[in-house]
Amino acid sequence: MLHSRIFTFNPLGTNCVVLWTGGQHACTVVDPGMSSQDGMDQLQSFFQSHGLTPDAILLTHGHFDHFWGVAKLLAVYDVPVYLHPLDIDTMNNVTGSAHATSSFSFLQHDFKTVDIADGDVITTAGTAWKVIHTPGHSRGGVCYYSEENSLLLSGDTLFAGSIGRTDLYGGDYDDLMTSIKERLLNLPGETDVIPGHGQPTSIAREGMYNPFLEPFNEPLQDVE
Repeated sequence: MLHSRIFTFNPLGTNCVVLWTGGQHACTVVDPGMSSQDGMDQLQSFFQSHGLTPDAILLTHGHFDHFWGVAKLLAVYDVPVYLHPLDIDTMNNVTGSAHATSSFSFLQHDFKTVDIADGDVITTAGTAWKVIHTPGHSRGGVCYYSEENSLLLSGDTLFAGSIGRTDLYGGDYDDLMTSIKERLLNLPGETDVIPGHGQPTSIAREGMYNPFLEPFNEPLQDVE
């Protein structure tokens, strides 16, 4: 059975998810956005209390609030960091993606990443995750889907009652709507969704009640 624990870190309230299977000591860390040593201490205390050791870091995209704590983890754990290559530029463009000042340039983002592509299957801590490329919030945004556990890690593509913003570096509204409607809403309705911010939800709930996914919110069509 897959277990999950959500930590909410940094001033933007980013969800960092720890996932592990009962009886195993390895765990997966998704979007470690801790901006302080206190956040790192919380994670390590949780690892120790549950007998867990990270074996991989999954990044849903390259915005700073989702990778803020990667360097802290890598200083302790030698694990691969998975990221779509289209978002390496997003990660390197820290100030642009943050709509912030140069004060964010201190964020360490020179760590090595492992390229992933749409359709790849990554096995971490005993769980297979299918990579679903969902551009729109950023060019290289992805979701991670475990069919066996009926769980989707949606990053900032899809939220409970909302969708990812598209006014940041690399964002595109039409691409985002296409990603959600063609790549996510066709998943089984009972699929649980853990987003990059806010409360968990499900595919069925968002398909029925998300106001941003009403029929009139269609991507623009090319006019010949």
